[in-house]
Amino acid sequence: MMFSTALSRALFKGLIATSACVSHFCLAQASEPCINSDVVFHNGVIYTADDKNWQADVIAVKNGRVAFVGAKEDAAPWQCGAAKHIDLKGSTLFPGFTDSHQHLEGIGKRTRTLSLFGISTLKATVAEIKAFADTVPEGEWVLGRGWIEREWQDEQRFLTAADLDPFTQNKPLFMPRADGVSAVVNSKALALAGITKDTPDPEGGKFERNDDGTPTGYVLATAMDFFRDILPPESDQYIKDNLARGMQVNVSQGWTATHDAGMKWREVQQLKSLASDNQMLHRVYIAIPISEANNLFENGKETLADGLFYLNGIKVFIDGTLGSRGAALLAPYSDADHSGFMNRTTKAELMPVLEQALTQGFQVMTHVIGDRALYATLNWYEEAWNALPKAKWKTEDLRWRLEHAQIIPPEQQDRLAKMDIVASMQPSHAIGDLNFAPSRLGYNRLAYAYPWKSLVDKGVVIVGGSDAPVEVGDPRIEFYAAITRSRLDGTQDKGWHPELSLSREDALRMFTLWPAYASFQEEDAGSIEVGKYADFSVFDTNFMTAEPSEILNANVVMTVVNGNVVFENLTNH
Repeated sequence: MMFSTALSRALFKGLIATSACVSHFCLAQASEPCINSDVVFHNGVIYTADDKNWQADVIAVKNGRVAFVGAKEDAAPWQCGAAKHIDLKGSTLFPGFTDSHQHLEGIGKRTRTLSLFGISTLKATVAEIKAFADTVPEGEWVLGRGWIEREWQDEQRFLTAADLDPFTQNKPLFMPRADGVSAVVNSKALALAGITKDTPDPEGGKFERNDDGTPTGYVLATAMDFFRDILPPESDQYIKDNLARGMQVNVSQGWTATHDAGMKWREVQQLKSLASDNQMLHRVYIAIPISEANNLFENGKETLADGLFYLNGIKVFIDGTLGSRGAALLAPYSDADHSGFMNRTTKAELMPVLEQALTQGFQVMTHVIGDRALYATLNWYEEAWNALPKAKWKTEDLRWRLEHAQIIPPEQQDRLAKMDIVASMQPSHAIGDLNFAPSRLGYNRLAYAYPWKSLVDKGVVIVGGSDAPVEVGDPRIEFYAAITRSRLDGTQDKGWHPELSLSREDALRMFTLWPAYASFQEEDAGSIEVGKYADFSVFDTNFMTAEPSEILNANVVMTVVNGNVVFENLTNH
């Protein structure tokens, strides 16, 4: 495998003819003049996500945009006039896949800190942490993320300081759970942060405690901020490198665009620096956290002519996650005596931001998982809309979003459709969460958990993402989950509601056309049509016809952005 930069994008060796006119193409229709283009893609299966022209044989690209898409019998002038030809050799080419909810800097950071994804037991997880901690000098922080108790086969409980203190007495430790909204810390970190049994829970967060009130070391939501605030500072170069690493990971997976749901202002500036140095490997559509919204209000939205950088949103956080029992529910958890928590952002903090977003035309993207959080957020959206006369709105085309939106009762599904709310959902969350959702929710509420098909049938736009680094960030897994609602081994349990899975056609739209709409880019992206960006994801497996298990084993052949091959995998083609 090999990554390429925006300044040095190597095309396939042995697949590309560089002559201005390949003889057998020229002779095919000598009577027709050749039409100049930069590159032609042919000899593969091409899906366009354009209902008027769902499949094609040939694509021609000029100046980073699609110049021709159609049947091979109509393509001879483009083929003979192309500067380069890419023979797909039977591979399947899709419109560029978009991860509609991820965190780019975190994906890059995951490549250089301890990753606890995929470990099957608590015992093995602790052993992995110990092995890593042993390499950390005394007094320095032990950092990582990705542990997830729902996957463990020995004990399914949250990590605590007691698990980690024996080998980290003089090394503070901070390790977010896979969901990113809870974490484990050790006693050294608790002491450095000044957290004792007398420390009250912060609004919108919680310290889990022993019977005597002593914190266990498992912390949720805003309680994590006490530890983030005392972590060693990160240099601008470190952040910039993480962003670059994240893009390399993304294009290697086949993503041509991402929606970053909460990129900090400092990270935005480093991404702009990468863009100015022509080092953007894929498109990034950005929402910044509500805590930094004033930066957006003062500076306005920003975009680049090539569409690789687009700053236009505000990310709001309302509740926690289902796995941590932090999602805010209307009725108590089936396996706990509470109903989660809200107020990661309070209504008092939120309402002025919503009105300013309306005035200046910014998109709002709100983290809601539980039905209580969703109900309240829709109320607040409507309240803001009604409080400000439409004459003062920058635009009525809002496309405000709900991020995750996992538990949606039928009456609230209708409300999403009526309000034209975009639902940003992650299929992989469902096939993971459904391992424990029956115990959290009970079977009755599962009927409207992760209700993709119900929403689509009601006309709600759903955009698919991974929430990486919370999840792996693999389009194969996300597509598979969307069409099967099954574990990766193909199994399901009671309450998984396979009838709520999507058709393959809608799954494709979920990662192509609908994300383009959700980011106000449907005129330029999301499908393969003349005039749109030449962004393509190419795999050696046809997702539209293959057995679902074969999708999981597919290989990325290449990733194309603005007509340039930004990732290539010669070993599998």
